Amino acid sequence: MTQRIEPARRPRRDGPAKSTATKVATFTAFGLATEAEPLAPGLHVVATPIGNLRDVTIRALATLAAADAVLAEDTRVTRTLLMHYGITTPLVAYHEHSNAAVRERMVRRMLDGEALALVSDAGTPLVSDPGFKLVQAAIEAGICITPIPGPSAVMTAIVAAGLPTDRFFFEGFLPQKAGARRNRLSALATVPGTLVLFESPHRLPEMLADAAEVLGGARPAAVARELTKMFETIRRGTLANLNDTFAEEGAPKGEVVVVIGTAPDEATPEEADAGLDAALRVALARHSIKDAASLVADETGQPRRAVYNRALVLARETDADA
Repeated sequence: MTQRIEPARRPRRDGPAKSTATKVATFTAFGLATEAEPLAPGLHVVATPIGNLRDVTIRALATLAAADAVLAEDTRVTRTLLMHYGITTPLVAYHEHSNAAVRERMVRRMLDGEALALVSDAGTPLVSDPGFKLVQAAIEAGICITPIPGPSAVMTAIVAAGLPTDRFFFEGFLPQKAGARRNRLSALATVPGTLVLFESPHRLPEMLADAAEVLGGARPAAVARELTKMFETIRRGTLANLNDTFAEEGAPKGEVVVVIGTAPDEATPEEADAGLDAALRVALARHSIKDAASLVADETGQPRRAVYNRALVLARETDADA
């Protein structure tokens, strides 16, 4: 048998009266039916669980229950969450293919006094998610944006990776094609902080191979899979180690987040350059430019492309002196 819990009173927010003022919105949690307070008109950006339904916040449930509609990337995914908590708010599809006309209709509804909740399939909306254009359109129309914080795959992965969190850069998904992916990794090589990337499981082995080659195999990294779910796993090691592991095991199943630390380098830039040149000269005396660069890159953990370019310069200098 369920009981009703009266929510604490909150100050009334300014704004026109809702068109659904007579609606009694409820949600069920811990076997208790709770009445949700009416929402102020506008766009409420709601974070939802990334896997474990118990990670949802009470405020998120109240917002989803009281909204006039929930705008969802995939209504089938969001319906599972709403049904689990006894929420009957109508669902409206809003995804990357939604055009300007759809956004205009949503903006008009909010200008008419409705409260709309925006969610992604999982986690915090707008993080590798198509909600940005709607938020931007709402702001341009003078509509209030209310963030409802909660789960995030980015933050969950970085706190579990065991890598520095004082500075980090979220890249999202890398390009699918190998050449473009390597170019993007090269651009990320100098980012002075931990890198956080999303990746499709079937592309993970290829991405780790490129990351080890471009960023250097000595970089510490972690591969987090199925975060907050029953089969959650976190593999930690160097990029070279992880590359070897997934090259042997093959593509994993489930959602994947990759966290990559900065290059281990305690020497000054001048010392590092001098050490690299010395190692390359020794290798070039015995091997071709390509093989020498490959050997030194493996030894130092530096990006193969950068080592190869430096090897070319040193080889030309040697030829000129001969």
